[in-house]
Amino acid sequence: MNAAAPTSPRQRRMHDDNGRVLLKAFTREELRDWLVQELDEKPFRADQLWSWLYIRLASSFDEMTDLSKPFRARLEERARVDALTLNSEHLAADGTRKLTWRLDQGGVIESVIIPTEDRVTLCISSQLGCAINCQFCLTAQMGLRGHLSTAEIVDQVVQARRLYGQERRITNIVFMGMGEPLHNADNVIPATRILTERKGLDLSARRVTLSTSGLIPEIERLGRETNVRLAVSLNATTNEIRDWIMPINRRYPLERLMETLERFPLKKGERITFEYVMLEGVNDSLDDARRILRLTAKIPCKINLIPFNPHPGTTFRSSAPETIEAFRAFLRAKHVNVTVRETRGDDRMAACGQLGTPGDKRPKRLDPPEPLRAQFPQGTLRLDDR
Repeated sequence: MNAAAPTSPRQRRMHDDNGRVLLKAFTREELRDWLVQELDEKPFRADQLWSWLYIRLASSFDEMTDLSKPFRARLEERARVDALTLNSEHLAADGTRKLTWRLDQGGVIESVIIPTEDRVTLCISSQLGCAINCQFCLTAQMGLRGHLSTAEIVDQVVQARRLYGQERRITNIVFMGMGEPLHNADNVIPATRILTERKGLDLSARRVTLSTSGLIPEIERLGRETNVRLAVSLNATTNEIRDWIMPINRRYPLERLMETLERFPLKKGERITFEYVMLEGVNDSLDDARRILRLTAKIPCKINLIPFNPHPGTTFRSSAPETIEAFRAFLRAKHVNVTVRETRGDDRMAACGQLGTPGDKRPKRLDPPEPLRAQFPQGTLRLDDR
């Protein structure tokens, strides 16, 4: 039986619980319209305010000194600069930083700053929890508790730049934190437009990557409405295994997913990234590597092999380094663009698949295929397993 597709919020949250406008929910055009129509201001005010939000990274209206005091007072009454409150910072031994943010409606989300020699990548969240229930991911054990607003998504980037811009500028954004970005497409797609606005944060679209588990209608929408890079969490090469570890596959099986990706609009030289978490005894055989070749043969792509990052309570284990290397070498010998992702921040639970804090109620663990049932016990994890 096919799994139900998660429903979209089909709306954008533009106000806080007190009715104040969340300024970072607006695209540049929307901000101009709001100022003209609601506050009866001249259009040039939008350019001034946009500059303060995204170039000067102001944290309050008081900092906006080239705006008149009456205008700032009206903004203070009607709107908010920041949508998130910094909750904690955690520095890993390798320089990775995990930031946690408190939400107005309750709950904490996480984002991760990953510095390397040639870039600084910020991994951001799109939801509080996740509805997709991937069996190997800690965030999935939270279930879905809420969709982030456009403002809450964008604010992760703004506040991270504000905090660490003096050290090194954030150069790349990846929607690979908590949540399935395309399950929250109504808020995520406007956020990509704000991130890539040339007169603001000015991130190149090729430096913004959105990762999805494979929601086909929303992949098609993404291709129509924005030109950021697409990454797809593949993680299995048969429907039997993917149905188990990524139950969204029951709704959108591999054949349909690959057909959709063959049609995805790409500019010359662009590629789709397939992310592939290496799970011992599940998806790491050379037969899997051969199937990857067949699945992706018609798609300009690169393969990113990701060693599984363990978390308390999981029954999965990462493939051995020699197994990952053999997998990589086989694909490379077939002229596939393939890399192995370096694990970063795992000593602070900041690595891929380690974000979030499950509560008392967790989605049920799914039964593995018959040959794997002895290796992977069934049922919901106990709370004392964490």
